[in-house]
Amino acid sequence: MTKVAYLGPKGTFTEIAARAVFPQSSHIPYQTIPTCMDAVFEGEADLAVVPIENAIEGSVNLTLDYLIHKKRLPIIGSITVPVAQHLLRSKWQKENGKTEPKKVISHPHAIAQCHDYLQLRYPQIEFEYMNSTATAAKWISEHPEENVLGIANDLAAAEYNLDIVEQNIHDFDNNRTRFLVLAKENHVYQVQGPFKLGDKTTLMVTLPSDFSGALHQVLSAFAWRRLNLSKIESRPTKTGLGNYFFIIDVDQLVDDVLIPGVVAELETLGCGVEILGSYESFSLTEVKEGISHEVT
Repeated sequence: MTKVAYLGPKGTFTEIAARAVFPQSSHIPYQTIPTCMDAVFEGEADLAVVPIENAIEGSVNLTLDYLIHKKRLPIIGSITVPVAQHLLRSKWQKENGKTEPKKVISHPHAIAQCHDYLQLRYPQIEFEYMNSTATAAKWISEHPEENVLGIANDLAAAEYNLDIVEQNIHDFDNNRTRFLVLAKENHVYQVQGPFKLGDKTTLMVTLPSDFSGALHQVLSAFAWRRLNLSKIESRPTKTGLGNYFFIIDVDQLVDDVLIPGVVAELETLGCGVEILGSYESFSLTEVKEGISHEVT
């Protein structure tokens, strides 16, 4: 049976994503994003499902940096999951708690996504950050008498037998997180999902240091070929201040002409180019993501 590593513990949005694309596989929780990727690299797991970007908070830099600088694993698919955050407490607190809670615990992105609600309802409350929303839910279940609230999804509430104080406390209704599916080199797995959004090819481009206007030339290589880009993002190369590489998502699979033509043109300009993956993109819901922009 295929082993799928995901950011745990049980009850995370990452588990929801992993089960959506590989429902018949063995799902193994890991404590951090890097350990998920390490598990695939070292052969403990066949695949890893890790978060890459959130519609509200932006990119998950830890995933991107670890993929580029530490464990280079091919991207073989992606899945977008709607994010609904709920306020949770222990069943003991529901039955016995009589005072205002002293703290809210969750992943920093989840707390940020519920900023307006928390400021209105608990303006003076203390925050404590956890590795994941499910970690917070698990902690509350293990410390039921602690007067602490958590923010997590309904899967975590059910998994850890917690009371939902209030549902859907997130600030934005269109909140979604996109997850990458990573595999080891030369391993082929069929990624599927409820609804297909489209195709993507993700490239890493490093600009030459002595070429003025290089980024403009890079974008032009896509533009005149009418290739649609859904994302372009810079990250530091970690070789010196001001040195960056670019991650570019193209809305189509690698073909025989267009994308190889882009790669050849960019290499002629002195750019470093690497294809990180060419894959299908799925969504847990039928809602289309209105995030693509054509480069012209």
